[in-house]
Amino acid sequence: MANLKAIRQRIRSVQSTQKITRAMKMVAAAKVRRAQGRVLAARPFTQGIIRILREVMAEVSPVDLQGLYLLNRRQIKKVAIIVISSDRGLCGSYNSTVFRDVLARITALRAEGKEVGLMLVGLKAVSFFKHIKVEKLGKPFTLLPAIPTVEEAKLIAGQASEFFTSGQVDAIEIIGTDFLSLLRSEVKNTQYLPIQLPQAEEHKALNPIRLFEPDIIDVMERELLPKYIENTIYQALLEASASELAARMNAMTNASNNARDLISSLTLIYNKARQASITQELLEIVGGAEALKG
Repeated sequence: MANLKAIRQRIRSVQSTQKITRAMKMVAAAKVRRAQGRVLAARPFTQGIIRILREVMAEVSPVDLQGLYLLNRRQIKKVAIIVISSDRGLCGSYNSTVFRDVLARITALRAEGKEVGLMLVGLKAVSFFKHIKVEKLGKPFTLLPAIPTVEEAKLIAGQASEFFTSGQVDAIEIIGTDFLSLLRSEVKNTQYLPIQLPQAEEHKALNPIRLFEPDIIDVMERELLPKYIENTIYQALLEASASELAARMNAMTNASNNARDLISSLTLIYNKARQASITQELLEIVGGAEALKG
């Protein structure tokens, strides 16, 4: 009977866990739809900036761009990597996949004789790289709002551009996730700084209703390029947020299904044990009755 009691307690425990995982799955499913909408809504803005830069590149001489500090290319001795992770767990292999690619990139850069520093976004990245011997640049960005905002993107972009323009690092990369669908996301390594301008569109002049005051170069330095680097971070945060929620929804779905299977298995074991106990009691009763007859 003690064994039956332990099995009943285990079944109740798994049922309680299943209720939690189902609730978390429903919450993540509701949030990921809105996150997917934000990702899709933000992509046209990024494409618009790239389109304007293409038009500008068709009108500007490469010599005129040499004074723009965000385009300044120099010999790469030190590379910073912006690692975008989550603040919370229970999202399957979402974070570990990102960290695996970061470690591979660090190994590759060191093999080329370059120094590496990390800018960390998310508590999971801070925890994972805490005991790994690699330089941490600046203060980590943790406990960010559940819905990424332009303000936090500006903070990250501002710190990154400061490291680059001061000469502390010679190049900056972003390693995060690209949201592809509710069932799939992939790790992406983006060259962040110096900015790689898109190729100019041939035979396409500037839109005649678009004016740049006081001139194109000044607008690029003050508006276009800063907007580009801020929006690159913002888009990366949106993609990572949607990927995290999708991964959590899938992880909780798998956990709920595993709990269901475990409950079925435990119920079968419980029924077999209970049947064996009843059979044993019947045999004892029959044996006792036969002994009294004898």
